[in-house]
Amino acid sequence: MKAPQAASPHPTWAYAGKDIVGTGLGSSRLWFTVARGIVTEVYYPRIDIPQIRDLGFIIADDQGFWVELSRLGCYEVSLPAPGVPAVTIIHRHPRFTFTLQICPSQQRDTLLLRYRLEGDENLRPYALLAARLGGDAENNRAFVDKHNGRTTLWAEQGPFGLALVAANETGASDAWGRCSAGCLEASDGWQDFNRNGRMTWQYDSAGPGAVCLLGELPAHQTTLALGLGTSKESAATLAVASLMEDFSTTWDKQCRAWKEWMKGCQFPDLPAPLREILALSGMVLKTHQDRTYAGATVASLAIPWGESSQSRGGYHLVWCRDLVETAGAMVAIGALEDARDVLRYLIATQQKDGHWLQNQWLGGTPFWQGIQLDEAAFPVLLASTLREQGALDGIPVTDMVRRALTFIAREGPATGQDRWEEDPGVNTFTVAIAIAALVEGSTFLDGEARQFALLLADNWNARLDDWTVVTDTPLARRLGVSGYYIRTAPADVLVHDGAKSEHILIKNRAIDPDLPANEQIGTDFLQLVRYGLRQPDDPVIVDSLKVVDQLLKTETPNGPVWHRYNGDGYGEHNDGSAFDGSGRGRGWPLLSGERGHYALLAGEDPLPYLKSMAAMTGSAGLLPEQVWDWVAMPEHHLETGKPSGSAMPLVWAHAEFIKLCYSRATGYPVDRPVATWNRYQGRRPEISHTIWGPRYRPRRIEAGSQFTIALRAPARVHWGTNGWQHIQDIDTRDTGIGVHVVDLPLTELDAGESVQFTFYWPDRKEWEGRDYTMQII
Repeated sequence: MKAPQAASPHPTWAYAGKDIVGTGLGSSRLWFTVARGIVTEVYYPRIDIPQIRDLGFIIADDQGFWVELSRLGCYEVSLPAPGVPAVTIIHRHPRFTFTLQICPSQQRDTLLLRYRLEGDENLRPYALLAARLGGDAENNRAFVDKHNGRTTLWAEQGPFGLALVAANETGASDAWGRCSAGCLEASDGWQDFNRNGRMTWQYDSAGPGAVCLLGELPAHQTTLALGLGTSKESAATLAVASLMEDFSTTWDKQCRAWKEWMKGCQFPDLPAPLREILALSGMVLKTHQDRTYAGATVASLAIPWGESSQSRGGYHLVWCRDLVETAGAMVAIGALEDARDVLRYLIATQQKDGHWLQNQWLGGTPFWQGIQLDEAAFPVLLASTLREQGALDGIPVTDMVRRALTFIAREGPATGQDRWEEDPGVNTFTVAIAIAALVEGSTFLDGEARQFALLLADNWNARLDDWTVVTDTPLARRLGVSGYYIRTAPADVLVHDGAKSEHILIKNRAIDPDLPANEQIGTDFLQLVRYGLRQPDDPVIVDSLKVVDQLLKTETPNGPVWHRYNGDGYGEHNDGSAFDGSGRGRGWPLLSGERGHYALLAGEDPLPYLKSMAAMTGSAGLLPEQVWDWVAMPEHHLETGKPSGSAMPLVWAHAEFIKLCYSRATGYPVDRPVATWNRYQGRRPEISHTIWGPRYRPRRIEAGSQFTIALRAPARVHWGTNGWQHIQDIDTRDTGIGVHVVDLPLTELDAGESVQFTFYWPDRKEWEGRDYTMQII
């Protein structure tokens, strides 16, 4: 009999915070997440879309008593060893103890679960599984049927199928009792218990719609296998085959595989609790890797505020920035082949013009459409890092580097979005990455391309303070500092004075606080010290830290944590309700890691920052995107200094924790670009060469300076001095990285004189239509 179907659509299923995440290391392509003491999602064969939402249990008797374990709340999660994702969950209730072990097969796309129920002999467990196959929840079908003589709980949609089978400990006999297929919120098993206090419905099919399966199980110990495949029959074949191997054998294989991988990780000396978080962090990075697209790593197996979100993507996407941050941590722990796979994947997904997508599905399909300059630069740093390690292993990177530098040179130093994906302009973090990419990338090139990349890097480094530092502002006077780096300077700062007083939009706020750029402060400038562009005791750096600590730092019971910038709206509301497009930004543990790297360079031991990050983890040691830094709100499960409803785990946060551990051991940031450090060593370069263009267009040049015009296309530069006297024409030359330049001989001009110029574009056969003037000062 077919189950009644719900009349209304159902929300996207997702949970933000996880207890633990895991996968196998063999040929299996399954990922699983555990939250609220049950399996909450399983991903196959694409990590971007969960194939189930909830594989949990109800414990009930025949007298109307029933408990859903996910709502019980009293449970413990443990691993057999740090960094080994074979999960044991113990649920405790006055009437019973329910122990659940979860382990993926190393050989098949199957998740194994073994339970043991102890306590009241009148109780029985019921497995409850909500399917979400394919791209949505609304077109699934569910069935209870026999497959080759075994009772099987099935679901399918399009080219995807799942099968849940159960067997006694010998694996020989079917363990299912009564079973039912239902539609969510109408005829599913939970509704049956909620309305009737026990199992009364037995439907053999349900859907199409959002479907849920329920099955009665033996009272003591049983093993279940959840198989996923390209049809429900193939899923059943995988599930039954997995049951033919003793669960303990599967568990041991999982443990051995992960311990073997961990052997290749040389962990630095750390206190035991931090060492455990370090091992777990390595597991998190490895777990988030895809198996179909080697090298692809999603930002998180979570969706921020997933219980309230309709987002299809969440963080189940690849961000180039997060990916390279992750690869850098892989290099630190010695997982060089994993880092090489990342580089190969990045080369395969680079766009024609040299940049990378803001984010993408694993196969390279775009999701969001922003342009971020740092994401065009990060892959160059990874290539350089692997070469420094002698670990490029023959990967051809020169073409990738050249195209990336072409994009950077043509579009920088401004970015379409900062690293928080919010505002355009000149951002210190972004420009630091871009400068380092120009320097590191130049070592792969030669001739004019190498020389111009270095010339451009030096110019941006020398001009950066002019673009992003403000002094004697009302905020500076109020906080007792001379000046500070602002969060982001409007892109107009590259073409005219006064731009730093312009308004910069603060997103994720119900009402924009309307702060001008020169009153917005962020933590991004710390990257200048980390990469060796400025010294830790640089006066502007020190003053900026004072401002940051007064405006962005929050002390919690677990240590200090920093916000991204003042006015941030990305986080829960103060009443504890979920972020809904607006809210209030919270503290980010990864920023504690960045501050720890600064402390290391300033001569301090970063151990307190590592301890704070470790204290801000969830119950099983996962690092969140944000922690709650307001008064505790138990009704919203918000504890001060502990994970908020944002994504958990955040892979980038675990990568930062790993790097800080290894940086502490080496005495310097392990991701510091070598050529960049050697070139600047914290000193702002002194330059006597001004570059005009492609985007930076100064109106003044010091007497005696060399002057180069840089354009995006070949041109004839028509120029003269002091009001178009002594007119000349000079053709540009190709630098080899997408910029065409010409040097004007202005070194003999004195202060007070001027130069005028315009362009003829031979490709378009037209004049620029505008004259430009440079004053000699």
